[in-house]
Amino acid sequence: MSQASTSKPNDPFALFRLDGRVALVTGAGTGIGRLAAATLASVGAVVAVTDRDGSRAEAVAAEIRAGGRHALAFEMNVTDEARVVRIFGEVHRALGPVAILVNNAGTLAKGPTDELTLDDWQHVVDVNMTGVFLCAREAGKQMLDARQGSIINISSIWGHVGGPYSGNLSYHATKTAVVGMTRALAVEWGPRGIRVNDIAPTFLETEMTAPLFGDAAMKRELTRMTPLGRLGVPSDLSGALMFLASDASSLVTGLSLRVDGGWVAR
Repeated sequence: MSQASTSKPNDPFALFRLDGRVALVTGAGTGIGRLAAATLASVGAVVAVTDRDGSRAEAVAAEIRAGGRHALAFEMNVTDEARVVRIFGEVHRALGPVAILVNNAGTLAKGPTDELTLDDWQHVVDVNMTGVFLCAREAGKQMLDARQGSIINISSIWGHVGGPYSGNLSYHATKTAVVGMTRALAVEWGPRGIRVNDIAPTFLETEMTAPLFGDAAMKRELTRMTPLGRLGVPSDLSGALMFLASDASSLVTGLSLRVDGGWVAR
């Protein structure tokens, strides 16, 4: 019998394990961020749970620890450069170098563009675009030293399409920028062992979208326009997160993975 036939086959499920790897998740106190922190912890990652609300971050970290996993909470506003630099340093000292970053923190300012104030525009840019840059930069410093790492940016289907619902210009603009930054960083840092991808979700039922889904007629219309016939929940992103964070996607970079029920394919 040949050596190939007697050797133990590789376990494909082991590719998704993240045992001992340090994962930092922004905006992890609620919604997608909370789901990301719990998902990565469930496959072995040591999670730095960050949120601008420290009590929410601690609540999520406590839930993870209660499940027998390892997590620490850190209060971090992604728009505060000094704070971002400080927290990435604290995470490194407490847990080790960041191997996985989930750039999730985000916001929106919905309303007609002709009524959009510069302050509201700037706030969305600061959180959705500059915050992604700052966290990617600081994670990148640690990953470049190790010559390995995975950055997952949370973009949106609005980074790929312009509508059909208008009055959301700053969100469209910044999420499109996230897709562009993902591609640029994938090319720049790929030769040094870092993979950079983004997940572009459709409408998910989260705290941020609660006002939208409170409109029953709007919810029916959004559901009708989704080819799979349903809207999303944060757990719909679990598989994509595990895939992009792990060695299962070791040859994948620069991808914008749409988890959208077929919305963009319409």
